[in-house]
Amino acid sequence: MLTERHLEIFVALAEEEHFGDAAQRVGITQPPLSQALRRLELLLGVRLFDRERGVSLTEEGAALLPHARRALTALGELRETGSRESADGRRLRLGLPPELPPRLGATVAASPVRGGVRARVSVVTAPTATLLTDVSAGRLDLAVVRHPAVLHGLSAGPVTLLPTWLLEPDRAEAAQRDAAHLARGLPYAVRPRAESPAAHDLFLDTIAGRGRRVETVVVSDERAGLALVAAGQAVLVTADESLTADGVSRRPTTSPALRLRLRVVWDARRLAAAHAAAAAEALVGALASAHRPGAGAAR
Repeated sequence: MLTERHLEIFVALAEEEHFGDAAQRVGITQPPLSQALRRLELLLGVRLFDRERGVSLTEEGAALLPHARRALTALGELRETGSRESADGRRLRLGLPPELPPRLGATVAASPVRGGVRARVSVVTAPTATLLTDVSAGRLDLAVVRHPAVLHGLSAGPVTLLPTWLLEPDRAEAAQRDAAHLARGLPYAVRPRAESPAAHDLFLDTIAGRGRRVETVVVSDERAGLALVAAGQAVLVTADESLTADGVSRRPTTSPALRLRLRVVWDARRLAAAHAAAAAEALVGALASAHRPGAGAAR
């Protein structure tokens, strides 16, 4: 699918005539810029640049350049219209990850309005990878995402660490006395890696770093993971203190402490309206000041 990012990279390289300079201009490193260019050429079925002697446009590239510039100009004008609507208090589009506990998510989403921002807030829940794409494309104004993640030039607030709990089958007193053994004997219920690759890998590396053999089972959401825990087939790490079921016990994740790492992201190029900047500040503040019951035990 042809995206605005493809056009931005194409125009930057056409004007800079240098891969490193073009990558710096669009806020990424050279390898992803080269990959995006190859995808664009595959989508169009033509070669856009001659790389034998420096970087120069082919005939097809020269023909595409004015169209790409006009398309980017039109998209910029469309965003300005949206920014003016948002400045009038019409719309503020927020994205939240499914790992964010519902109670905290509601507090974070409401924080701009509670802070005096005049806006009609709309909220979507989606995986971190999707949220980052939507913020970059201008479909969302702000999003809370899992950390770490590749931001591709987006601005971000500080990382907030939320305590988590390990949910495991309640196997009477014997299991409770040896909870660590129980946790090692069952797979961890996890969401698909593609939703947040870097954070997913850090989670597993943190467990494996303590000498544990890490086995996983992929689930669509935490409710599905909870069902497996209740059935005695998995354990689940969650930041949602209210998530529970019959036959399930919980304890803070202390060995190791598997914190949920979150941060607010936005595109500074698009977040020009005063209310949007205030909204970003409000979200960052709400997330950073979250006080979770049991946090002290999970440190």
